[in-house]
Amino acid sequence: MENNQNKKGRIIVIEGLDGSGKGTQSKILLEKLAEKYKVRKISFPDYESPASYPVRMYLGGEFGNDASCVNSYAAASFYAVDRVASFLKDWKQDYENGTVFVLDRYVTSNMIYMPAKLPKCEWNSFLSWLADFEYDKLGLPKPIGVIYLDMPTDISQKLMTGRYNSDESKKDLHEKDVTFLNACRESALYAAENQGWTVIPCSDGVEPFTIEEIAEKVYETACDFLQD
Repeated sequence: MENNQNKKGRIIVIEGLDGSGKGTQSKILLEKLAEKYKVRKISFPDYESPASYPVRMYLGGEFGNDASCVNSYAAASFYAVDRVASFLKDWKQDYENGTVFVLDRYVTSNMIYMPAKLPKCEWNSFLSWLADFEYDKLGLPKPIGVIYLDMPTDISQKLMTGRYNSDESKKDLHEKDVTFLNACRESALYAAENQGWTVIPCSDGVEPFTIEEIAEKVYETACDFLQD
């Protein structure tokens, strides 16, 4: 196992739209990296934390019945507060002590979902504002690499329907809004290019690739991040 003495932690983020398999892939990656590194997996939002309450209100529709009811900057701040609370209370010490983290969503989720509410001409300025706000002003550590799992929205919707046993009422504000999710996929691919993320296709355009096929590519990419 790698000696992490006197080394800051390193963060690898697994991103993707709802239904893209982030949770599954981050779990598999954690198990593989544990053979070589001291590792932890963290998922956001942290619904067990009181700091996530504004996120829960937002996704539960308490501020309105569609994503546009809360502007990008306000909604981004809900998620940012949840992450800062998690970092300060739960994993800052492990980060300082050299742990490798696999994060299922992070600051990068705001870079996917929030630009979709804005005109495209404002995307660059929003991404710059967000990076400054969360990384520089709030002090969240930057990832060494981001993997975006690109699953077409129509396929991810079918996978989510299966996850919820065809009960569409279980979908949150984002998950049930297909038009918004299509816009999010466009903004995600834009952010990936703008921010230098690695995009891993998760389907042939009709059917999803197997979990094992995707996991192999995710692991290879993560190893490249850790060797840099």
